[in-house]
Amino acid sequence: MKVEVGKLELMFQKAESDLDYIQYRLEYEIKSNHPDSAGEKNPVTVLKELSAIKSRYQSLCARFKPVAVGQKESKSCICAAVNKTMNVIQNLQKQTDPELSPLTEEEKTAQSN
Repeated sequence: MKVEVGKLELMFQKAESDLDYIQYRLEYEIKSNHPDSAGEKNPVTVLKELSAIKSRYQSLCARFKPVAVGQKESKSCICAAVNKTMNVIQNLQKQTDPELSPLTEEEKTAQSN
């Protein structure tokens, strides 16, 4: 889960970097070409809209972080509950079945998580 959150954060950082680059390229193109054609959208307006989109994107990133933290905490709580349940089941099995079979690979994996 930690790796997945890290990947998502990297994706958000890359997207933000891409937006910065797009804005830079747009500003450069506007300065280079000076479009004066009638009917075209004002380049300044386009840049302002891009800035607004970037701001909304950053807001989403800020809202994402607490969700990621909550997911991590939830996973930890669920894993702890599963481990506790596994221990209780094993103890009950030991008390009721003296010839307890060893754990399967799946059970070992579940217990180590």
